Amino acid sequence: MYVSHDLNKALQSTQNWISDLMWRLRWHDREQVYQALIATLHALRDCLNPDEAVYMGAQLPALLRGFYYQGWHPRRRATARNRNSFLDRIHDGVHRDPAVDPEEVARSVLGQLAARLSAAEIEEAKAGTPRVLRDLWPV
Repeated sequence: MYVSHDLNKALQSTQNWISDLMWRLRWHDREQVYQALIATLHALRDCLNPDEAVYMGAQLPALLRGFYYQGWHPRRRATARNRNSFLDRIHDGVHRDPAVDPEEVARSVLGQLAARLSAAEIEEAKAGTPRVLRDLWPV
């Protein structure tokens, strides 16, 4: 019963994040919102140094944390080190849907993180983000 409770809590927490992002983006397709969320978290993770990426992952709910780390190789630096590659990575995550603005997705997900994490955690994440991406974070 305890495991079931923890699993239900993890599922509900993830569903809450997806519902919140649906509202922020004004989208109605949960699968597309999930894809956008994961693509943005992966792009963010891969532009941080490994210690900062682990710190950010530790702030996420359990199930999202697993998705966040999926496919991560901390010793291999990703290409999401500039604005275009970061936004392209997000756009790739939603199958290059022409109706999706990857910058709007990035701003929405980073806004969601800022609303759910402490100010100190967000300031640390901003500081670890490449300078060319910092304006995507809410002020």
